[in-house]
Amino acid sequence: MSSLTTEQLVDAQKAGVDASFVFLNKAFEGFERLAELNVQAVKATLAENREFAVKALSAQELQDMFSQQSILAQPAGERVRSYWRHVYEILSSTQAEFAGLAEAKSRQFQSDAHAFIDGLTKNAPAGSEAVVAAWKTFITNASETANTAYETAAQAARQAAEIAESTVVPVEAAAKQ
Repeated sequence: MSSLTTEQLVDAQKAGVDASFVFLNKAFEGFERLAELNVQAVKATLAENREFAVKALSAQELQDMFSQQSILAQPAGERVRSYWRHVYEILSSTQAEFAGLAEAKSRQFQSDAHAFIDGLTKNAPAGSEAVVAAWKTFITNASETANTAYETAAQAARQAAEIAESTVVPVEAAAKQ
């Protein structure tokens, strides 16, 4: 095997590792955005509950305390809708980024695989046709496996987005009633 095909193989492996870290970073960014959203929601809830407690404790009559409670409950539906809308947006954008990255990486892998096969074929010594054929089969199978993995990942991301959307729609419908 010439150094050109060895270098191509090493480069392909490095690209695979790099791609893995790109996907991991995108996933982490999505989790980070969800965590930030949850921290904001908890902070807002604590602030609202504190305000309610202060007003309830300072109420002169029991009627005033109950009116404060109803005032607090009114915007709760909108907060829930807003929260789930943000969750859906985060999941949708993360899914779209994953799909775009996966498609680009799949195309790049196929291009690299074909270049590797071409280099292997051009640089193969006489009498090594069986080895070249085995490599071609391996690369073809690896390409098909990568395509299957891409499709599986894309399907999982679509399902996550659908789950989020199926949560948002009923919550918004219930809140409008």
